[in-house]
Amino acid sequence: MTTSPFPVGVVVITRNRRERVLRSLDRLGGLPEAPPIVVVDNASRDGTVPAVRARHPGVRVLPLGSNEGAVARNHGVLALDTPYVAFSDDDSWWHPGALTEAASLFSAHPRLGLLAAATRVGPDGATDPLDAVLAGSPLGTAPDLPGPSVLGFLACAAIVRRSAFLEAGGFHPLLHFGAEETLLALDLVARGWGVAHCPWVVAHHHPDPGPRPGRSARVRRNELLTTWLRRPWTHAAAATARLARDAVRCAEARAAFLSVLPLLPAAVHHRRPVPRWLEADLRLLARHPEVAPTARPPDMPVECHSCTVPGTGTHRARRPSKRESDPQ
Repeated sequence: MTTSPFPVGVVVITRNRRERVLRSLDRLGGLPEAPPIVVVDNASRDGTVPAVRARHPGVRVLPLGSNEGAVARNHGVLALDTPYVAFSDDDSWWHPGALTEAASLFSAHPRLGLLAAATRVGPDGATDPLDAVLAGSPLGTAPDLPGPSVLGFLACAAIVRRSAFLEAGGFHPLLHFGAEETLLALDLVARGWGVAHCPWVVAHHHPDPGPRPGRSARVRRNELLTTWLRRPWTHAAAATARLARDAVRCAEARAAFLSVLPLLPAAVHHRRPVPRWLEADLRLLARHPEVAPTARPPDMPVECHSCTVPGTGTHRARRPSKRESDPQ
């Protein structure tokens, strides 16, 4: 386990992007906070592990035997003993001073389980459209949280309270990659933890501008799996029917539908519907489409407009009673 006097550690996940992760580590290693950094490598074959160890000997590297997707972050969190953990991908890093500010916010707000930061994209530092969505949460800011309550975030711009993350089980292995954040947000909030957007904490993201084949299909697959895992039966059945209808006319939806079928038995087996009060908030969000992201993933065909990124939701910012916490 990696220890440090600074209260925020950083977990970086990567796979076969050696040069990108080295550049991100250069940025993270230059932060004034000097946070402990753990790189979890998802079975890269491009020499990432020895390259990181050679250029950044102070960084702990955890090489995995297979590509575990987002679950790699769980390994990184377990490897740290800092009370708070910031996530980065191999194309992102944190703004100087951001981790110090985050530590202060967590200390001042004991119910805060996850902090969704603002994201600056590319060399020009453009504002990520998701920031406006998070800031526009219709349920506002709870008295015991530092910013608007949300049910969505960008993983590479998120900082978690380690104990809350572990209590919620971390990122779910069934989803692997693509829109994995929503399920974690639901699991945190269902346990009474707050998930809040704090736009004065800033992460930088320099994604590859090239296409990402198959991403939109993975996103929609995971949106449906999340529905089966946490939403009522009727809602899950309706969402499945919608995807089946879209699959007739849309190649991305068809790929999503075919990939989700073998995973549905596991989703049903691990079902744990959210509490009624949280489901009510999700339904309220559905009546406010203006607060959901509308941008397609960059590789999504124009004609496949129905395959959108799952909406970023909000929740009632309060700790539920035991009665309310019982699954429906």
